Amino acid sequence: MGKKVLVAMDYSENSIRAVQFLSETFSKDHDVTLFSVLPNLAAACELEGGGVTPYFAAQKNAFCEVEEQKRQLVQTAVMKAKDMLVESGFQPEHVHMKVEPQKDGVARDIIHEAEAGYDVVVMGRKGLSAFKEFFLGSVSQKVLQGIKNLPIMLVG
Repeated sequence: MGKKVLVAMDYSENSIRAVQFLSETFSKDHDVTLFSVLPNLAAACELEGGGVTPYFAAQKNAFCEVEEQKRQLVQTAVMKAKDMLVESGFQPEHVHMKVEPQKDGVARDIIHEAEAGYDVVVMGRKGLSAFKEFFLGSVSQKVLQGIKNLPIMLVG
């Protein structure tokens, strides 16, 4: 059996490129986990009463519909990624899908998962502008800074 590989992904093209890179570069005996963290915005959809602003109350249905669409996009991307890996020769029983709600923050949740027994992390690079990346940071940047003892492959 090969190494345990964690692929941190969302529904972006960069995530799919990371999976494509893995399928073309890594040997097919690795155990791969496709891992995605869903931002915990569902709790906001359950808010009622005086705790919500009038604007949010008026826009709540539209906001919650968008969040459900994002969830479906992530599920579809993870399934597509699994299919890509299996089609490239990975054994289906060695490709795992793990989609979890956010606990501590997307980057911190990826770091916690990576440190739970993986040998390498593969992820796509987000396409933020230099301005946004400077002020907000990116998930990939935070993961790079947070993981100390594992190799990370950042695919752009």
